[in-house]
Amino acid sequence: RYEEREDFAVVMQPFFRNTLLPLDSNGKPDLSFFAADCFHFSLRGYAEMAMALWNNMLEPVGEKQTYNNFTRDRSKLKCPNPETPFLSTVRNSGFRSSDLTLDKTEPSVPYWAVIMAAVAGVLVGSL
Repeated sequence: RYEEREDFAVVMQPFFRNTLLPLDSNGKPDLSFFAADCFHFSLRGYAEMAMALWNNMLEPVGEKQTYNNFTRDRSKLKCPNPETPFLSTVRNSGFRSSDLTLDKTEPSVPYWAVIMAAVAGVLVGSL
């Protein structure tokens, strides 16, 4: 719905899609990236995620990195350059709205079929 707008864009940043658990030098999970509950990130983990997100925002659509390599290397942080001094969107990454298929299409499954499948699943599950 935002493809036609000149002043607003929504862009998915896939930096976390294929990320693997960071490992220490012994090949075990590096717990320094996680908080005490081993679920949330620590300050170090959040710093790595923030750098990966920033880098993703500067990469053109279609060329975004889909993983994060957990390192202490700050040189991997990307900076805007004179050729691309902006955050990358579909429009400024070289895609034109004519290149995108934004036509409304009929859903492949009617909405009532989804409802019936859900009801049937609940009934079978309760039996």
